Amino acid sequence: MSRFFDNKLRTVEAYVPGEQPKNVGELIKLNTNESPFPPSPAVIRAVDSAAVRDLRLYPDPTCASLANALSQQFGVEPSQVTFGNGSDELLAFCFHALCGNGAAFADITYGFYKVFAKMFSVAAEIVPLREDYTLAVEDYARCAGTVFIANPNAPTGIALKRGQIEELLQNKERLVIVDEAYVDFGADSAVPLLSKYDNLLVIGTFSKSRQLAGARLGYAVGSEELIADLNTLRFSFNPYNINRLTLLAGEAAVQDAPYFDYCRKLIIENRQYVSEKLRGLGFRVLPSMTNFVFAGPQEGLSGKEYYEALRSRNILVRYFDQDRLREFVRITIGTTDQMDALISATKDILGVEDYDCDY
Repeated sequence: MSRFFDNKLRTVEAYVPGEQPKNVGELIKLNTNESPFPPSPAVIRAVDSAAVRDLRLYPDPTCASLANALSQQFGVEPSQVTFGNGSDELLAFCFHALCGNGAAFADITYGFYKVFAKMFSVAAEIVPLREDYTLAVEDYARCAGTVFIANPNAPTGIALKRGQIEELLQNKERLVIVDEAYVDFGADSAVPLLSKYDNLLVIGTFSKSRQLAGARLGYAVGSEELIADLNTLRFSFNPYNINRLTLLAGEAAVQDAPYFDYCRKLIIENRQYVSEKLRGLGFRVLPSMTNFVFAGPQEGLSGKEYYEALRSRNILVRYFDQDRLREFVRITIGTTDQMDALISATKDILGVEDYDCDY
């Protein structure tokens, strides 16, 4: 840390992203919740040589074509949608400008919330999850600050119903921001509530269910006033935050609904498959509505030991060395072959015969 670093930021503990190994071709990479499938063929066609040649030009700062496509999907006006360089940029804007009364979020949730609160000097109220790792909305009843809810939650994978989100919105003087990074894998989106509540903002991403993690594209949907607030920050910070190729890729991904449904259906099926297999091996697997499962091995094997044993077999999962999380690992849902390889490696680690009986 240099002597020029501002004192107010010296205690910020940076977010630690999941490992991105250089030898990824040699690993089964199940640690950062990326899709195992390529982007839509429509995306590949959209990002052609002509589009690359146009990189000499600035992108459309209004993201108009993409906003029209996404607003039609959500049944809102284009003026109710804006975009970020990943959903993290939009979440940063929210902490910077929409938390005048502080913020409230769970003790076990997306790690960037705590980082942003510290970075932007936002007073944060940390609300513990229940013993079963569920989020109880009644625990937020007295929170005055902006409420941030990851739904489904990460890293647990547990989701709230839309009606539970609506309970949080009854205090109309308090903003509720729902981070729906994983909502497309079976959970209820809060977007239909926007017609009734102007104190709701929904944040989403193209990284998970649209196979565009490398493109860095996030979105926010809310009232025209809230979106105007975010655009004030966006245009004050970087009006060209979404590059030309990402705009094209995002629009093509939105328009290819059959491919979107096909990929997420496979993820949901593989999630159910690996959850049942792990439970059959004595694991505790939390109920997931995401593209990952949060699983704890049987007694006698710690989460860290399981993580290390998988790593030695060229399978990379995510381990969190934190209170209440150490007994688990987070496993991204991959292809059927990848899930079979995970189960086979797990049986080897546990000393279980690797065969299936059909009788």
